[in-house]
Amino acid sequence: MKIIRFFDKLEDKIRQALSKHPLVYALIGGTAIVLFWRGVWHLADDMGLSTEASLIISILIMLLTGTFVSFFIGERLLLSGLKKEKRLDEQTLEEVEKEESQVKEMHRHLIEIRKELAEIKKKLGH
Repeated sequence: MKIIRFFDKLEDKIRQALSKHPLVYALIGGTAIVLFWRGVWHLADDMGLSTEASLIISILIMLLTGTFVSFFIGERLLLSGLKKEKRLDEQTLEEVEKEESQVKEMHRHLIEIRKELAEIKKKLGH
């Protein structure tokens, strides 16, 4: 448990430092992703997996873990399709500004609710 906590805190510190340098962060992250997939590719080759076997195994794993649809379609794209919304690149500036305004309004309501909740907790002595 201590080891997990150590690496969790270390990851937080590294992420916080790298977030101040987005270009460096992107280069490090991109390199790590490419090396990860290269390792997976070579491992499959070393195991003698055929193209067909690799494809079937990967589809089964992704279907069982729920990552198949979200990875290839994307959560936002799927939800916008279900809601019959336009893609961001199809929206007019007016539509984007309207959506942004709605988000800001919801944020204001959330702040009000938090204040009211804090007052209720204070009255109840929590």
